[in-house]
Formats: sequence, C-alpha cells, structure tokens
Amino acid sequence: MTRFVDVHNMVRWAAGRGPENIISGMIQYLEDDFRRWESFDKTPRVASHTPFGVIELMPTSDHETYGFKYVNGHPSNPARGFQTVTAFGVLADVHNGYPTFLTEMTVLTALRTAATSGMVAKKLARADSRVMAMIGSGSQSEFQALAFRSALGISTLRVWDTDPAALRKFVANMAPLGFDITIATSAADAVRGADVITTCTADKANATVLTSDLIEPGVHINAIGGDCPGKTELEPAILVLGDVFVEYAPQTRIEGEIQHMPADFGVTEFWQVLTGKAPGRTADAQITIFDSVGFAIEDFSALRYVRDAVDGTEFFVEIDLVASPEDPKNLFGLVGALSPVGS
Repeated sequence: MTRFVDVHNMVRWAAGRGPENIISGMIQYLEDDFRRWESFDKTPRVASHTPFGVIELMPTSDHETYGFKYVNGHPSNPARGFQTVTAFGVLADVHNGYPTFLTEMTVLTALRTAATSGMVAKKLARADSRVMAMIGSGSQSEFQALAFRSALGISTLRVWDTDPAALRKFVANMAPLGFDITIATSAADAVRGADVITTCTADKANATVLTSDLIEPGVHINAIGGDCPGKTELEPAILVLGDVFVEYAPQTRIEGEIQHMPADFGVTEFWQVLTGKAPGRTADAQITIFDSVGFAIEDFSALRYVRDAVDGTEFFVEIDLVASPEDPKNLFGLVGALSPVGS
C-alpha cells in the first residue's frame, strides 16, 4: 500500500502545524540533504514548453529512495480561474521500485520554495538584516515573508506589485500575523534601504523588475521568479555587482537569471557553502545574489519532511496503487478469471 496525502489532508496538516513552523522544520531537512548533495543523482528537469506554459518532471535519487515531482507553470492561469503552479510528488523504494508515498505538492512546493530561500539567507544575508523588500505579491509572497521571519527574524516588509488586488490580498493575509508592512509606490521605493530583496513575479518574459542602479552595498537578493528559459527578473548588470549562488548550475544556466550570461560566468552552488567548500558572505558590504530556480533535491527534502511529519497521524490514507498478484509472474491472473469467455 502507498501512503497518500491529498489536498484536504495537506491543508489540514499545514493549518494545524502552522506554515511558519513547517518552513522552519523543512529548513533542517533541506540542510541535511544539501550537505550530502554529492550522493544524489542530479539532472536538469525534463520540461515540455508550450505557448500556454510549461510542464516539468523533476527527478532525483540518493540510491535508497527515489523521488520526483510533476509541476506546471502557466502564468495566464489566474485570469482563467486556475492556479499558476500545481504539483504532486512521489517517493519510491529504490530496492523494489514500489512507490511508498504520494502527496499533493501545490501547497508543499510553496512551502519548500520559501524554506529554500530561508536556508540560503541564513548563510548569505547579513546577520543584522531587518527589512525585506518584496517585488511581487502573488501566491509565493506570504510564504517568503514567513520564511525570512523564521530564518532571520525579519518582520518589516516593503512590498510592491503592479496588481493592487494582489497587494491588498498580501496585506490582508500578513498584517494579522504581526508584520509591519509598507506598500511601496514602485520597485525603487520598495528596495531603498532594504537589507534583503525578494523578486517573485509571474510573467513568463525577459522582464526587468530590478535594475543595477537600485542595488546598495550589503544587500542580499533572493531572485526566485526566473524559473524557465526566456523568463528573468534582474537586469544582467546586477549579476556582476556581487557573488551569484545557485542550486544546480547546469539547470540554472538554462532557466535562471544567468541564462543570458556567458557559459563561463562564475557561480557557486550553495551546497558548497553549506559544507564549507566555498565561501558565502565574507563582508558586510558584499552583495549576494541567490539565483533560484528550484531543484529536485529540494522537493525530495520536502517529501521526506511531510512523510515523516504525518507518520502516526490522521493526515494520510493508504491507497492500493500497485497491482500485487499472488504470483508475481501471473499479472494476467488478476483479470483473466474475471474476463468473459468468447463474445
């Protein structure tokens, strides 16, 4: 039998435990897996691009457990009443290939993206960071705010979005949770004096939501909106102002902010910082840039976290996902005895 967490149970579990607590716990799982980065199979995600959006498979394995996520990205979906991003994920036992855990990942991906940002910021942002500018207040924005409060203690937010309804939604969700929120008049207004800048916009385009003249010394840029070929948020000149950190360079060069940079443009994979093989932030005035596109190992960590967290609870059911004939060599026997004879 395969354990299954559906949307109803995921929402009940997340609401009961609290998103901020989940993000904090997930950061630990992420750190554990990033420290053993070299033990994982790694490949850029398999993507199918259309004019409507992208559908991707994100696989990885640590040779004990295999995991993958199915995820889409369709920026025009909200105007048609659909989510921009939906997903589900699977863990399987490498020894027999049987799926052991299946879960929705639309909600879970939002939590893991935020947790990844928080994990990285703990190493790359200044320890005295207190103000975060947020450019984009869509589906990921609330989760990012909670992640940075959990990781760095940030509760002062300066937010900008071209969609007034999205800004109102953000304030309505976050103000009751104790955040000090200022609605900025522009991206330039939002980032002025900020210690951390998060960019997370949805348009599938080579956009420039942040320009190099707005970048101040010491800032940490959490660039999480560029996640497919042809979609960026930062003026390329920003990337040469500081040090760029990525998840998995072969994938980021296809989908991240660095997709327009030369092939030999220098970046650091974040696992190297976490394991001490490369420096992270080395000076208060240093500009750090996390060019994040999301990677399969992060989903693997999130899947492991939920699997363990719901163990012994009421937040999963067991489903009969794999056919199991009494004789493993007689699969036809499951249906043959029930089949009508003749015509």
